[in-house]
Amino acid sequence: MRVFIIFKIYLLLLILLMTGCAGVKVSFVDSSDYVALRRGDILTTGKLSVYTGAALQVVGIDKKTCDDQGAACRKALVETIGLQNEKRLSALSELWLQEAMKLDKRQRDSEHIEGILNAYLETARYAYAYMFLTKRTPSMRALEDRQAQVRDYYNFAVQQTLAVMYEYYGRHRPMNVDVTKDVRLQSGNWKITIRTRDVRFASKRTIPEDLIPASSLSFRGLRNQYRRDGLGAEFVAVTSSRVVDRQSADVPYSETPFPAITAVMTFSGTGLDEVLRAHEAVITAHDPYNRENIDLVDIKIPLAANFTSAYGLWLARSGFASQSLLTLIGRGEVLEVPRVYLLQPYDPNRRIVIMLHGLASSPEAWINLANEVMGDETLRRNYQIWQVYYPTNAPVAFNNIEIRKVIQKTLAHFDPEGTSRASKDIMLIGHSMGGILSRLMVSSSESRLWDAFLKKYPLKGSRLETVRKELGPYMIFDALQQVNRVTFIATPHKGTPLAEIAPVRWIAGIVTVPLSVLGRFTEVAKLLVDPGSANPVSLTRPFNSIDNLSSHDPFIRAVAEIPVSPRVHYHSIIGCTTPDLPLYESNDGVVPYASAHLDGADSEQVIQSGHSVQETPEAIIEIRRIMHLHLKEPDKELSGMKKILP
Repeated sequence: MRVFIIFKIYLLLLILLMTGCAGVKVSFVDSSDYVALRRGDILTTGKLSVYTGAALQVVGIDKKTCDDQGAACRKALVETIGLQNEKRLSALSELWLQEAMKLDKRQRDSEHIEGILNAYLETARYAYAYMFLTKRTPSMRALEDRQAQVRDYYNFAVQQTLAVMYEYYGRHRPMNVDVTKDVRLQSGNWKITIRTRDVRFASKRTIPEDLIPASSLSFRGLRNQYRRDGLGAEFVAVTSSRVVDRQSADVPYSETPFPAITAVMTFSGTGLDEVLRAHEAVITAHDPYNRENIDLVDIKIPLAANFTSAYGLWLARSGFASQSLLTLIGRGEVLEVPRVYLLQPYDPNRRIVIMLHGLASSPEAWINLANEVMGDETLRRNYQIWQVYYPTNAPVAFNNIEIRKVIQKTLAHFDPEGTSRASKDIMLIGHSMGGILSRLMVSSSESRLWDAFLKKYPLKGSRLETVRKELGPYMIFDALQQVNRVTFIATPHKGTPLAEIAPVRWIAGIVTVPLSVLGRFTEVAKLLVDPGSANPVSLTRPFNSIDNLSSHDPFIRAVAEIPVSPRVHYHSIIGCTTPDLPLYESNDGVVPYASAHLDGADSEQVIQSGHSVQETPEAIIEIRRIMHLHLKEPDKELSGMKKILP
């Protein structure tokens, strides 16, 4: 009996030994690790994904082995039978990216450049094959994490391929090529073609000076960064090192020197086997503002885009903030005439919205407003933003005429016949003094200003004719026919008493009028003095922009009496720092409500804010509302409706 018991115990032990470690054990995953386990990969964690790990297990290789034996891992995946194509191709794409990132840590010189480019090209090729050359279409995998990962491998590989080529060939083999033609390069056994015909490079035909991945840029001062998910690598093309250039004053406009582009890579061949055998790649640059989708293998694919990086880089390199203050006192690289800045390449099919900043300011006044407009998909599809940069030291009358000139010249350059959508139904947005200028743009003075001028200076004969010739254009003007909507923001239509206080008068005394304006003024001033008069009336000094903001300024008082054109819709946005006071007694710290208010406005919104009210979320929302309204047919618009908020 005892022997029998011992035998049973021995048999039980033998059975346990034979089962080995075949048992399954369970543990719980913390919720914080859920995403990391499902979506962690070579890009996000520096380690291969669970999906690639599963594919490697099929061929009997663990992920750690691939860190040191990448070539052997890739070879095993290619040669193994029985592995589903999607799993094989996605794993090969990640393994090649692992190799590319490892090689790219080395110096990008002639010894390593071909190996780096080959690894990135292979990454993109296998990702391309996974997405477009397997049985399932991208739409069938739309909710799968793995497709999102592989798309990122592709986008990153395209980005790095272009960045590496641009850095190496730009440094070692400078290229002065016509961007309207294909650029062909050879790297190892790869033939690479670059096409940029879909992109407009600010009237230049040569290749950009630099190509910066949008993902590498981060900005302070911008509340949000707007982009569109999709296929392609997002870049900012640098076509000029400068934004403000005094030497280009003879050209009234400047297309953005930092256009946004999205690059997409395709491969020769019609089927999976052909694509994997060939070593020919085509990189096509697209304008993401003009193209939302691209066609690949008979499938419409969303095009990736970044709408903030180019704008942010433009502002960061402009030097507007310091330059605007220096211009006010006649220092630095003085801006003497206004200039129109296009925030994207001109598009004849998009309506134009023109933004005019205020005193001692610049296009930087519109940082977040312009960015939020570009972040609104409907507005982005239908509008293009122009920003006017003008010398705020010059008198309002001077800037009124000169801004008109640069706007008309810019329109005439891009649309000589004036038939495009862009040349019609233009909207103006003006802040502070920019609002006064916007008011003048949509008003016809008739003889009001000239008559008021002659009351003070009763000229006759040849002196009258000479002064009329010199000053007439500043006194007699018509509303711009292309503009039919204006938004006034914190605009002192009737001036501001702040311009009369002692510190501001002192500042006005040091403001330097541009030499071109001063010279013209000096000659006219001599004619205004009647030597035969007992009490000759003369101008002791030229009026500057601060003088014009005074509530006692004759020009501003006369302008306040000029009606806005009846065909123009206009809106008011007004700041208020004194909510406890009656509305009509309130102000924004600079402009009283009584001066900012304009009878007959389609809408008026009062926001609890200081003078820079255009930066508030409430103002931005209101401007977006107005821009959406502007897209509707005139007979559908709600005119004459007042909107007054505390």
